[in-house]
Amino acid sequence: MSNPPHQAVLPRVSSKTSDGLRLPSLRAPLDVLFLVCCFVLTAFVLGPEIFGSGKTKDYVLWYWAGQQVLHGKDLYPSDPNDYFAFIYPPLPAVLLALPSWFGKVFLYTGLALLNCAAWWLTAQLANALAGSGRTPGPLLFALPSVLTITSVFDMFDLGQPNLVLLALMLYGFWLLQHQRSWMAGSMFALATAIKAFPIAVVPYLLWRRQWRAVASLVIFLAIFLFVVPAPVRGFQHNMAELKTWYQAMIGSSSEKGFGQRDEQNWSWVNQSIIAMTHRLTRPINYNQEDPAKPARTMNIVDISYKEANLIVLVVSLLLGLGFLAVMPREQRRTARSDAEELGILFCLMTVATPLARQYYFMWLFVPMTVLIHRAAFDPRPAVRRGTWATLAAAVLLMALSIPIFPNDLQAYGNNLAATAILAGGLVWHILHAPTQDAVGSLPQPELKDAS
Repeated sequence: MSNPPHQAVLPRVSSKTSDGLRLPSLRAPLDVLFLVCCFVLTAFVLGPEIFGSGKTKDYVLWYWAGQQVLHGKDLYPSDPNDYFAFIYPPLPAVLLALPSWFGKVFLYTGLALLNCAAWWLTAQLANALAGSGRTPGPLLFALPSVLTITSVFDMFDLGQPNLVLLALMLYGFWLLQHQRSWMAGSMFALATAIKAFPIAVVPYLLWRRQWRAVASLVIFLAIFLFVVPAPVRGFQHNMAELKTWYQAMIGSSSEKGFGQRDEQNWSWVNQSIIAMTHRLTRPINYNQEDPAKPARTMNIVDISYKEANLIVLVVSLLLGLGFLAVMPREQRRTARSDAEELGILFCLMTVATPLARQYYFMWLFVPMTVLIHRAAFDPRPAVRRGTWATLAAAVLLMALSIPIFPNDLQAYGNNLAATAILAGGLVWHILHAPTQDAVGSLPQPELKDAS
């Protein structure tokens, strides 16, 4: 008799792992260091606003959007071809309205504290979902945050929500692990309603037969997009704005670019699969985001826009089929393989979005955490050494995005290459899981507890 379709969620809970979430403790030195970092990063946000000429970057945009909602004004121009200052769906603006009523300092403080909470939650959830069957010591727990600290800084400096989105997505998978599919779907929906690219999780959920989570995602996405803004914006007004936003952001694509930031789409700031493919196959100026810079191209062939899009489609299809090929069958899934699978998924979601700026690679926190657990806890010494080497190669590549290095290195895809290395390492671990005999004698972690 065949087994019924597996409805337990991913990754499975290990009895050896404490997956309860906790608050930072003033008794733990590294927790105190985390709180100090949060204080410094928050001060970096508030200092210019309180003592200087005002915080810039996207913070001013968030305040503007909240004020537009408070005063019943439009978020987007009526013509989808015009420039959009606010390129997100209406829901984020509605959520920003109340804190913006109290002024910029209150709003900016709230956004910084939200990033602090998301950072802590991301670290806890990523370690809980790592599938090693071991509870990491403080240093091992903190290592992914150390390796991605430049991206964390960007989240605070720019005011971007990608760290919050990462925490929402990880919380969704943690809820799936605990068989709370409907709540998990609502987390995925909220992330998608804030910034559209997390919708890429749907094919994976469908493949793994997470029907309740998918149904919940669809229902809550409709609620977040149509129901929640309606009492504030008016149903008709909100519908009209959603239509305009969709036409300008989702339904807009041409040889010039896509969405609302044509000057960034093909330039060095974008390391998505789409952008890299077009830069390599068409004579595109990757310095186009700054007219003052000399024109530079990097294409190795010269083909048409449609032909480049066909290559993007083929590459995406091959990556998707490759992912399906390495995913274990339902009967062979383990907590370990599920975690590695999850790490690959976050790699693919990061580079599959049309516009993958530097801060999008904050999502590599997840595959890094999984590989750090393998590097510390795998019972095979050679595998541990190889996994540390894989992590080192990826981190060194990502470090090339630091401003002291030329932007050309990002044009050639240093972060995309790092993502490929991390994904490749996870694929190797899925295909070469340790034997039961080896697992029976787990090593001590490479990094000792700080206490």
